[in-house]
Amino acid sequence: MSKRLVPSMAALQCFEAAARHLSFTRAAEELHLTQSAVSKQVAQLEEMLRHHLFLRIRRRLQLTPAGSLYLAEVNKILVQVDMSSRYILSYGQETEVLTVATQPSFGVGWLIPHLKGFGKRHPNIHLDIRNELEPFNLLQGKADVVFFFGQGTWPGATCQELFGEEVLPVCAPDLLAGRALASAEELASQVLLQSTSRPETWHEWFLEQGLHSANSYHGPRFDTFYMCISAAVSGCGVALVPRYLVARELAEGKLVVPWNHVMPSNGAHFLAYQEHSAEVPKVRALVEWVTQQLS
Repeated sequence: MSKRLVPSMAALQCFEAAARHLSFTRAAEELHLTQSAVSKQVAQLEEMLRHHLFLRIRRRLQLTPAGSLYLAEVNKILVQVDMSSRYILSYGQETEVLTVATQPSFGVGWLIPHLKGFGKRHPNIHLDIRNELEPFNLLQGKADVVFFFGQGTWPGATCQELFGEEVLPVCAPDLLAGRALASAEELASQVLLQSTSRPETWHEWFLEQGLHSANSYHGPRFDTFYMCISAAVSGCGVALVPRYLVARELAEGKLVVPWNHVMPSNGAHFLAYQEHSAEVPKVRALVEWVTQQLS
């Protein structure tokens, strides 16, 4: 196995400070080091990388192209180290971190509101909730518990169905100038807001009513349902979204249903965890909590 090229944290800090100030002297003052110590650290870093990071022009520093590129990478490393350190500082010795992955719209629209009170009941469990747009790889240990929409089959994982859903079209009240639509076919002439995660939804919705719309795949495309909903509220077009995500907007009159045809989604929302994690206390605590919320 080849030796890793891993510079010291001191060298990275010296380089970052010198690059930010374009001065070894000011970097030394900030880091409480001598100017020669900072200069030596940077020189050793340049030797390791086999590239000059600075040009020394008339006692002034200037980043080389390689230095500018490396600075962007070093900033990412230092920010991550700082975040990780503060992350650990925020927890006590008796605390466990439960990493939860969820798709953004489900997380905002259902999961977070239903987590109210969980921290009070389980003060030793700190939730680390992460948005995930792509399918999660639970078996690689990136998350303890995941929430996903699909068919509920995941090799090596226990999947617990939470609830199904149905989608319906919604738009801003003034989009149709207050007039009622005569048919679903008339809706096809509107701007149809598309969801990246479910590109077939409009086509299936029209097809269920015996219609073939050439417009069903056309329209602005958004990564999340919440972006679709925001666009609909703003009057950008008609969105086809799960009913549970727009219950508040419909109740408040921010959105209306232009054609009342509701279609069950081909799938359901699930909670999943690794099979061997069923009896892990922090995982069991969240599973029990979500089950109670549903009941």
